[in-house]
Amino acid sequence: MRASRISSARREIAAGLRDSLAAGLGMFPLGIAFGLLVVQAGLPWWVAPALSVAGFAGSLELLLIGMMVAVTPLATIALTTFLVNFRHVFYSFSFPLHVVKNPVAKAYSVYAMIDEAYAVTAASKENWTGWRLISMQLAFQAYWVGGGLAGVWASALLPAHVEGLEFALCVLFVTLTLDAARTRKQVPPLLLAALSLGTALVVAPDASLFVGLVIFLVLLIVRFVMDRRRGVLNA
Repeated sequence: MRASRISSARREIAAGLRDSLAAGLGMFPLGIAFGLLVVQAGLPWWVAPALSVAGFAGSLELLLIGMMVAVTPLATIALTTFLVNFRHVFYSFSFPLHVVKNPVAKAYSVYAMIDEAYAVTAASKENWTGWRLISMQLAFQAYWVGGGLAGVWASALLPAHVEGLEFALCVLFVTLTLDAARTRKQVPPLLLAALSLGTALVVAPDASLFVGLVIFLVLLIVRFVMDRRRGVLNA
């Protein structure tokens, strides 16, 4: 029985590592770009792994580089962190956190609930287990931290600054979005997201991300209720 559990855990860990591969291969070069930006901004090399551990969120870490260089007040940094990472609250509604039983592992899973982890679980029809989910999230962090350290090392080999690295994260988001929209049924949420962001940019340009997420959540709830009523009527 014990050998069977160990064998099952190994299979789930291997499955989690496979799940992380596609997005992880995109995260690693982004991590390199992040490490390069840290050094090019004049910050110590250890800032790259420190940020990747203290605040494991790629978009926020890229923002923090500029804020640290500009000596931004802590209150502004805290508010920015809240607004940028507030989307993770909505991730928790459908993220399979319930499969993780160990309290320490569950705390780590909450901490490592990044965009890539959510996108992979949302696009997958697989039955997730604790071992599979945690191994995938650990792999994602290894890709990111390793990429950052590689970027720090590579910065010493480059003769000049590299422009445009701060836009590298957008490429991964576009890839994840396209990967999630594989059927016509998944197109309406994308249109609702575009409508939400467009409305937020007009109504509240200084807090477009937060307002856009709220609008998107409301629209998704309305769509869910309408689908339920339509299902009841069709039944």
